[in-house]
Amino acid sequence: AIVEIVVDRDGVLYQGASGLPANTIFNIASMTKPVTSVAIMMLAEQGKLKIDDPVSKYLDGYANLQVISKFNAADTSYETRPAKTVMTIKHLLAHTSGIGYSFTNPIANALVAKTKKGEWELPLLDDPGTKFNYSASTRVLGFIVEKVTGSSLEPWYQEHIFKPLGMVDTSWAVPADKQARLAPQFTRASGKMEPLPKATVPTVPTAPVRGDGGLYSTVEDYSKFVRMLINDGTLGRAKILSPASVRLMGQNAMGSIFVELQPDADKQRTRPFPLGAGKDKFGLGFQIAADDPATRGFRSPGSLSWAGIFNTEFWVDPVKKIGGVHMMQLLPFYDEGAIRALRGFEETVYRELK
Repeated sequence: AIVEIVVDRDGVLYQGASGLPANTIFNIASMTKPVTSVAIMMLAEQGKLKIDDPVSKYLDGYANLQVISKFNAADTSYETRPAKTVMTIKHLLAHTSGIGYSFTNPIANALVAKTKKGEWELPLLDDPGTKFNYSASTRVLGFIVEKVTGSSLEPWYQEHIFKPLGMVDTSWAVPADKQARLAPQFTRASGKMEPLPKATVPTVPTAPVRGDGGLYSTVEDYSKFVRMLINDGTLGRAKILSPASVRLMGQNAMGSIFVELQPDADKQRTRPFPLGAGKDKFGLGFQIAADDPATRGFRSPGSLSWAGIFNTEFWVDPVKKIGGVHMMQLLPFYDEGAIRALRGFEETVYRELK
C-alpha cells in the first residue's frame, strides 16, 4: 500500500494511491529531521545561533567530548580519548558529529542495550567532522531549538512552519477523530509480509517530543514542505527561509568525506542504506545526489532527499524544479521491494516529464 505525490513550484502534478486513501496519515519517522534542520536555519536567520557555533554554547555536556578509541565487542568494554575537534551545529546537520544510531551502528547498538542511554549521551564513535554516521544528531538539534526558543518543539513548529505552510495533518500526535486515517504498519524482516503490532499513537502532543523523529503527516502535507524548498524558502504568502539559506542547505557540508553505507545492526529495522553511498554528500539536513552516470534518468545531480524508517521517502530537485513524496509503512528500512517501488516511481516521473 503506497501513496505518492509529485509537485512543482505551483502545485500538484500527480497524486496517486494504491491500497490506501490519498489522505492517509503516516508515521514519517526520520522525515522529521529535515523539518528540524529547517527550524535551525530559521533561528540562524534570526541571529539566534550560528551554524558554526560549538554545540557546547547551547547545551551542557558537550564541552569535553570523548571518542571511543578501542572497543571490545565480546564484553562491550571500551577505552576513550579526548575528541580532537569541537562539535558544531554544522556537524549535527551533516551527521558528521561522531554520534551514532543503535539500529545501524554495531558499537552504538551494544552500548545502548547495555547502558540504556540515548546515543547522544555515549562517547563519540569518531572525531566531529571526520566521518559520516547517520545518527541521533538531529535529536540534539531539537534540544538546541528548544533551548534557543524557550518552547517545546510541537507548538513552535506549528506556529512557525506547519500552520504557515498549511500542513494541517502534521504533528507529533494524531487527534482521536483522525486516528482512523492512520496507515497500518507491516514488516517483511522474516521474508514474508506480516502486520506489526498496532502502535499506540498519542491523540494530544505531549512534550518532550523528538527533533529526529515521531512526526505524523500525509503526502499532501509533506509536499507543501517540499514545494517551499523548491520555491527557495517560500510558499504562497509564507516565507520560511531566505533563498540563500535554502541554497546553503543543498551544498556539501562534509568537505572531502562522503555519505557511507550504514550497516544493519538491527536487522528487524533496517537493511544497509542509503542509495548513493560512497558518492553522495550531505548538506545541512539533506543527502545531496552526486552526478552519477548510473542514476541518469532519475533525480538531477544536486537534488536533496531523505527518508523515514518505515520507507517513507522524498526528494527535491532544484534543477527540474519538482519534488516527489512516496509513503508506505513497512519495515525493515530499505526493504528491496520498497526501494524498487521508490525507484520505479521516480523513473516514471522523469520519463513523463520529458
